[in-house]
Amino acid sequence: MSSLGKLVATCVAAGVVAAGALFPLAGAAGLASNKMADSLAGTSADLIKGDLPSISTVTDANGEPIAWLYDQQRVLVPSEEISQNMKLAIIAIEDRRFADHNGVDWRGTVRAALTNATSGEVEQGASTIDQQLVKNYQFLVSAENDAERRAAVETTPARKIKEIRMALTLDGEMSKDDILTKYLNLISFGNGSFGIQTAAQTYFGVDAADLTVPQAAMLAGMVQSTSQFNPYANPEDTKQRRDTVIRTMVDTGAITPSEGAQFVNEPLGVLERPNSHPRGCITAGDRGFFCDYVLQYLDENGLSRSMVEEGGYTIRTTLDETVQANVQRALDTYGNPATEGVAEVMSVVRPGKESHKVVAIASSRQYGLELGDSQTVQPQPFSLVGDGAGSVFKIFTVAAALEKGMGADTTLSVPNRVQVSGLGAGGARGCPPGQYCVENAGSYPGSLSVTDALAQSPNTTFVNLIKDVGVAPTVDMATRLGMRSYERKGTAADGDSISGFIKKNNLGSFTLGPSAVNALELSNVGATLSSGGVWCPPSPIESITDRTGKRVELNEPGCEQVVDEGLANTLAVAMSKDSVGAGTAAGAAGSAGWNLPMSGKTGTTEANRSSAFLGFTNNYAAAVYAFNDGTTTTELCTSPLRQCSYGNLFGGNEPAQTWYSAFSPIADIYGPVSLPSPDPAYQRGTSRSGMPDVEGMSQSAATSLLTNAGFVVNTQFVSGAGRPYGTVVGVDGGTGIPGSQVTLRVSDGSGGGAGGGASGGQGASGPNAPIGDEPVVLEVPGLAPITISPPR
Repeated sequence: MSSLGKLVATCVAAGVVAAGALFPLAGAAGLASNKMADSLAGTSADLIKGDLPSISTVTDANGEPIAWLYDQQRVLVPSEEISQNMKLAIIAIEDRRFADHNGVDWRGTVRAALTNATSGEVEQGASTIDQQLVKNYQFLVSAENDAERRAAVETTPARKIKEIRMALTLDGEMSKDDILTKYLNLISFGNGSFGIQTAAQTYFGVDAADLTVPQAAMLAGMVQSTSQFNPYANPEDTKQRRDTVIRTMVDTGAITPSEGAQFVNEPLGVLERPNSHPRGCITAGDRGFFCDYVLQYLDENGLSRSMVEEGGYTIRTTLDETVQANVQRALDTYGNPATEGVAEVMSVVRPGKESHKVVAIASSRQYGLELGDSQTVQPQPFSLVGDGAGSVFKIFTVAAALEKGMGADTTLSVPNRVQVSGLGAGGARGCPPGQYCVENAGSYPGSLSVTDALAQSPNTTFVNLIKDVGVAPTVDMATRLGMRSYERKGTAADGDSISGFIKKNNLGSFTLGPSAVNALELSNVGATLSSGGVWCPPSPIESITDRTGKRVELNEPGCEQVVDEGLANTLAVAMSKDSVGAGTAAGAAGSAGWNLPMSGKTGTTEANRSSAFLGFTNNYAAAVYAFNDGTTTTELCTSPLRQCSYGNLFGGNEPAQTWYSAFSPIADIYGPVSLPSPDPAYQRGTSRSGMPDVEGMSQSAATSLLTNAGFVVNTQFVSGAGRPYGTVVGVDGGTGIPGSQVTLRVSDGSGGGAGGGASGGQGASGPNAPIGDEPVVLEVPGLAPITISPPR
């Protein structure tokens, strides 16, 4: 550059400095451009008085950290927790007149401006700690995108004047100690560390309060360039820079010359590798899925991920390490983690009428990014996945039936095959168009009690039952008890919600559980039933405090009494035979040595593509769900759990085995295990008076009574076993639900004649039908008894 050019540049630089000096008096009137005027808008020091981003810590129920969440790795400390060595070192190398100036070192600024202008390049910065605080805050905190970050550090007169103005205002509103403390808490020290406390831990494994002179000098020297003076990448440059800081401290009188000579002879003394907090759920190991659910739950209830990563919160969760460890062990044993394309998940929820706390969430798949090691970060345990929980959904049909009046003592028919219209179409082989057909796999008695039907799980019984109850009430019951994702739009193929799609198409197959399942929600269904019918959101949060220790409240949904307590207790008892006798989970329970009361239900979908087990006690509820999670969907096989071409996996296999394996060692961890007392009203049925007892009556009389009571009557002639022709010998489908179908089993007259006539009803119609010798008493609800005498 020519001498004339340097002179012009010097004049320009001096003008910028003069403008900055005069700005407090002259305001913006002398600025020459709109850009400069815009840059001066909002130069109040209030703009840099906000909280600094800092680490949020997620802990288990005992307060032990499981994850650290942050955008900038920073732990804030007050002035008294920063060593004097650090304060003296940073002042010596960055702003030795810090205590004397009013935010801007005019003498240094003029010198730097002249030096830079005459040399033609930037050789000196001359920014005070106040000015650096302004610039770093705008770059690290205020800027929301790359453009704003570039603007925060651009080398223009407009930005420099704005920085000067804010520094002057800042110095008048904050004490020197507060400015220095905020600066040391804010700035970057490289290797992902922000703020002096994190830097002290990262490089030396000590707190900021304990930094020695050499340690403080190294950190102070790094501020100029964290890449050039990185002790792991450039140790020689870093030591030279550190020694420069030490000599500067001697010049300022912070340390004596003899101390300086001693300190420069010391090695850097940094740790073998940077000691930093691992970031995010990815480092939480087998608790990664739980951590991920915490973030989702917070985001849904008022605390976004960005707020968490900047807010410095302490998030104490409900994670019980003992339960989590047992759940993970059971999944590792039965879930076959090494196999590809299949996963098994399990979540545990504690029942209660005021909260449902999630104490464990785990998967047979590891939480991680190494796909080749069968790892995943997909939210498998708490999202809609797989092909369904199968027969577990029969409990929703029973719950809806109990609410409509059926008693738990009711005996349900078990036909080998059902063929009904209006409940979708398809199903069993050979089903006529427009019909829904279901057959049982295996053999069953002709009828079963509700409890035995839940334990042995014949499909035809529950298809008949949902026909009587109605699809819509059954789906609504499922969502009320806990399957809340089914209400979310876009979960069905046509863009509707799953519940809307099923109700719109009146799909009776819902009772057989063919829809994707959120296994955590299914666990919470058990918690709702175990809580006397009270639904609460499955919460992983025990408490949240901010950086000051103040409690933070979430906008969590309140608990709801979704079904009558008597209904919930009665259904829990009705589900209590799955682990004994002919129950579908009895084998798994026996293998684990389980001998405690519990409520359970197994489920398997068509073609064995997924299976589940829901089990609960008064202390905990948990669903285990095995499903295809790879790119290829196949049938699933047992022993070991895997994909295959001839599915033989059932809910009583790995899902039930995993449940009993997990809970057997910790069955009474929360207290004695017990079942509730059933409600007599729900045992006998609240509408049993509407279901007349017609056994022994004639076909016509029984038909008339049942039709008048609101039932749809069918007739089936069977072997009479000594009963006269036309006598009703039994009723199938007697759910007690008005509008439901019942089938009269009527004697065909075989197996006996006139002797021992029909008790309780008139003989069958027909010219030769015999009539008993004794008077018949008809008991019709709402009428006085009617006595019919036989002809003499």
